[in-house]
Amino acid sequence: MSQPPAPFHPSSPTPDDAAAGAPAHAAPGAPAHAAPGAVTPPTSPFADLAAFVALPRVAGLALSPDGRRLAISVQTLDPEGTKWQSALWEVDPEGRRPARRLTRSAPGESAPAFAPDGSLLFTSARPDPGAKRNGEDPKPALWALPPDGGEARPVVVHPAGIGGFAVAADTGEVVVVAAAMPGAADAEAETARRAQRKEAGVSAILHEAYPVRHWDSDLGPAAPHLFWAGRLPADPPAGAPAEPPVLRDLTPDVVPPDEAGDSPALSPDGRLVVRVEPVPDGPAGRRDRLVVLETATGEARVLVDDPLADVHPARFSPDGTAVVCVRERHPTHAEPPDYTLLHVDVATGEARDLTAGFDRWPSAPQFSADGSAVYFLADDDGRHAVFRVPVAGGTPVRLTTDGAYSDLQVARDGSALYALRSAYDEPPAPVRLDPETAGQHPEPLPNPGILDALPGTLHELSATAADGTRVQSWLVLPEGASAESPAPLLLWVHGGPLMSWNSWSWRWCPWVMAARGYAVLLPNPALSQGFGQEFVRRGWGAWGEAPYTDLMAAVDAAEQRPEVDATRTAAMGGSFGGYMANWIATQTDRFRAIVTHASLWHIDSFVGTTDAAYFWEKEWGDPLQQPKRYEQNSPHRFADAIRTPMLVIHGDHDYRVPIGEALRLWYDLQKRGVPSRFLYLPDENHWVLTPGNSRVWYETVLAFLAEHVLGQEWERPELL
Repeated sequence: MSQPPAPFHPSSPTPDDAAAGAPAHAAPGAPAHAAPGAVTPPTSPFADLAAFVALPRVAGLALSPDGRRLAISVQTLDPEGTKWQSALWEVDPEGRRPARRLTRSAPGESAPAFAPDGSLLFTSARPDPGAKRNGEDPKPALWALPPDGGEARPVVVHPAGIGGFAVAADTGEVVVVAAAMPGAADAEAETARRAQRKEAGVSAILHEAYPVRHWDSDLGPAAPHLFWAGRLPADPPAGAPAEPPVLRDLTPDVVPPDEAGDSPALSPDGRLVVRVEPVPDGPAGRRDRLVVLETATGEARVLVDDPLADVHPARFSPDGTAVVCVRERHPTHAEPPDYTLLHVDVATGEARDLTAGFDRWPSAPQFSADGSAVYFLADDDGRHAVFRVPVAGGTPVRLTTDGAYSDLQVARDGSALYALRSAYDEPPAPVRLDPETAGQHPEPLPNPGILDALPGTLHELSATAADGTRVQSWLVLPEGASAESPAPLLLWVHGGPLMSWNSWSWRWCPWVMAARGYAVLLPNPALSQGFGQEFVRRGWGAWGEAPYTDLMAAVDAAEQRPEVDATRTAAMGGSFGGYMANWIATQTDRFRAIVTHASLWHIDSFVGTTDAAYFWEKEWGDPLQQPKRYEQNSPHRFADAIRTPMLVIHGDHDYRVPIGEALRLWYDLQKRGVPSRFLYLPDENHWVLTPGNSRVWYETVLAFLAEHVLGQEWERPELL
């Protein structure tokens, strides 16, 4: 597992799709279900939801070897308005030139990375004009855009498509990730095996080990393999056919449920590749270890193997003699997981802990340009900050103040760092950082994702829990909210549970609610990351205790503000946040409405049917041997106490929190006569990934809140 298999996490796989929608009957530009008093003018894209959906969204970042070019991925709505498509743009690292678009195709382009010669590599399912058509849609391939622009060309193809790649920083050699059927020794055999299944009408998958699915994907019959592509072919002369490299399988023995494609990294000279390898952990468990392979021979050896921990993807030092990675200590019934940063000698496997005693969870580490330090990211007090720690040992130094950083890039000459930064009042944007200086908050570089204004203001709140612990929250206040015109309050509980509210989200966007006059409270209760191990421990295996009381303390503090109307409140959340919404419904009637998305209702049922049951059983225990936690914390046991109207939302392709949770919750509400509605999404997963369903999601939520919080007539969304 590259991350704890939490019910909801804003990254890996990326759930942060655009999500907004106005009722189809609303007049153009008119805010839907407006709250009295504090309403954003219709010129705001957050009030005009069609305009909100069309806002460009920045994701992904790559820095050229000479440090003179940044590439970003920008997602926009397609002309039909039915899906989002991405394109690559170039950003000036110095911030002097405006951003310019580099690619344009209907399938879109993603995962940018630069080769040593300055070529921009990316994956795309765009058709190859020089390839024969077989009547099927093109599979994703690895493409290269020359340094001087020109036409992009496919450089690596595979019958199953390219799922990822890594490039050697010095030599430009490449490995790619592609799915392979068991027993298919080469591309020809792969094509034949897939054709045989299709012609025979076979979709069945035979499983011989747990698990059988992940997030929204069935595992098998193929599994991701790692293929050696070597040096990419040169651009052929005009009129000459391109000769793609012959791929050599570095992991021929991988079969489902194993996979070999979790963020591989190449040494700068291309001689070694380091990858995460899943191995059995007990009768039905899995854990990850770190393996290094010789690319010339495929010979593998274990680099880090801890029977009590998972080891996450690694990065090589500039000289290729060491790697840095994150070790995640396995949770137990009594203790939550913990994370630390390892520096590992490639030749000997000797590992040193770089963050011993550091009471935060490091992630995404990489070396400085000279190899003397490691940069990493970690949640810290409602932010996701950049840290620097010396390889020789020392205390990590936080380099950034506000904001949440991702996609960290280190200039090869050591002159700068680049990253994407976001916050709840700032969508993702590329920024330049000094590699040494603490306390930075630089201006965004020019990019197509900059917003003009937001429909309100962001505030940070602190509350005191019953046990004296500080609970941090973000509060979004709509324009016009005041003591004379207080805004209704919406409590929005984050997923995870091992995460925190700290970054912009297009999917869970509080500004859409603020544009309709709602104040939105985003608390970080017990179990949230970035507040220390003890803060996580307070809620471990006891979700209905400290997490709940922390949330109520945060609501109490928000309601003390004169801009907030404490008589008109609602609560909502997704995944773990949905669990908390359900739990809140069974514990209090202080809210007028509750919205629960992809939520846990029956913990025993969830643990047994989710896609990684072994992780959750470590927290909750075996339900037959240790039933107490299940009995005390499962909301379904307290269904008779629910008095608050509830909106249930769930996608049928959700394998993290299976649809059975929503079906049971819906039945339990209906048979008790609780006012309730069920928005069922047959083609969606744990999130909502299509524009049409995203619009319907927001339309339904807004209509439900308007009915029960604002006292308006229920208006069924037109397309439902």
